[in-house]
Formats: sequence, structure tokens, C-alpha cells
Amino acid sequence: MKDGDKITMDPQFEKSLGTPHAASTGASAGLNALAHSPGSLAGQFLVAMPAMADPRFARTVIYLCAHTPENAMGLVINKPLQDLKFGDVLENLNIIPTTASCRGIHVHRGGPVETQRGFVLHSCDYNREGTLVLNDQVALSATTEILKSIACGAGPSANLMALGYSGWGPGQLDMEIKRNAWLNVPADPDLLFSGDFNSKWERALAKLGVNAALLSPVAGHC
Repeated sequence: MKDGDKITMDPQFEKSLGTPHAASTGASAGLNALAHSPGSLAGQFLVAMPAMADPRFARTVIYLCAHTPENAMGLVINKPLQDLKFGDVLENLNIIPTTASCRGIHVHRGGPVETQRGFVLHSCDYNREGTLVLNDQVALSATTEILKSIACGAGPSANLMALGYSGWGPGQLDMEIKRNAWLNVPADPDLLFSGDFNSKWERALAKLGVNAALLSPVAGHC
């Protein structure tokens, strides 16, 4: 992120998730349908394989927020930005924190798409207008209201903020999985919200009983 760049929080972000009929069914209902649609990997981790050709995703773990035949969208959860903290985000958005502890919260590089756009994955104990409940453990918000809540100590009990997101077009993610770029792994909130970023990749693989050193570059996992 460059000096002078303006961070944006967009409460209409559900459009990026491919939420069907959001205006008529409600965004949360639409995402619930996506999460339970046949073949959807929404709500799982994507773990980059050693064969990953794109250096932007090397050794990444992505929480997949939506996955349909038309598109997919997720957030990288183990690549914190080195030169930006939550306090800098608040300053950028003219939000004054009332609790000092929030200033040191890490901000992750969520992906290469719309890198000034902010998202917060969080526990479901926080649910306000604009919050999308992805499942019974994880929700997603992209409003300034959640940042203000965190800044005054009234936010969710667990959260992870990211700038930018990872997106795929029709059938693209499924093809990448077949080409052995990704493993899909059951997600859990302990790993998702863990502050031990450096070990998330190995820990996600270990959920499948996989030793990173023994991964084959020729076969994927579905």
C-alpha cells in the first residue's frame, strides 16, 4: 500500500461473493445457500501446494468465503503486511481508537484484487447490519462500523482484517485444484484466527495428516 492510498470499506461487498439474488433473499441467506450447494468448498481452507506457480500465493492459506460455478472469493489469512497495522487503517479512515491494544492488530494481504478494499473475518458473536454470516462459526463484515467497534473494544471476540481479496472466474478455481495448485482443508476458527501466522501453512496441511516435505507435485485433493 502506497502513501496517499485510501482504504475503502464497502457494505455491498456481497456482490464480490457471487451471492445469488441478494436483494430479494438477503445476503446471509444467499451465502448460506452457497455454503451448502453441491460441490461448494465455501467455508474451507485452500492451502497452496509446492507446485503453486504464482509467487503471490506461495505457501498461502486462504479462507474461502464463496465458491460457485461462476466464481470464487477468499482471503489470505497467513500473510500479514509488514508496513501496515490496524492503527494505520483507523488513521486512514479518521477513526479514533479508545483502546490502545487494537493499534497493534495485524492487517493481512487478502489477495491481489482491490488491494485498498478492507474485509474483516470474525466470530459470530458480532452481527450488525452489513454482516454476512458465512456459517455457524465465521462471519464477514466490510463496514466502517466493525472497525469502530474494534477500536472501542466492542468488536467480535476474534477477528482477522485483510486488504484486498483473492478471486477466481468461472471454473478457474476447480481447474487450479485439478492441476494440483491447491489442497482444500476443513477450516476451524482456532487456526483461522491464530496469531501464529508463520505456522499456519504447515498446521493446515497437518489437519489432513500431510507432511509438507512429502507432498507430491502431481496429484491434488478434492
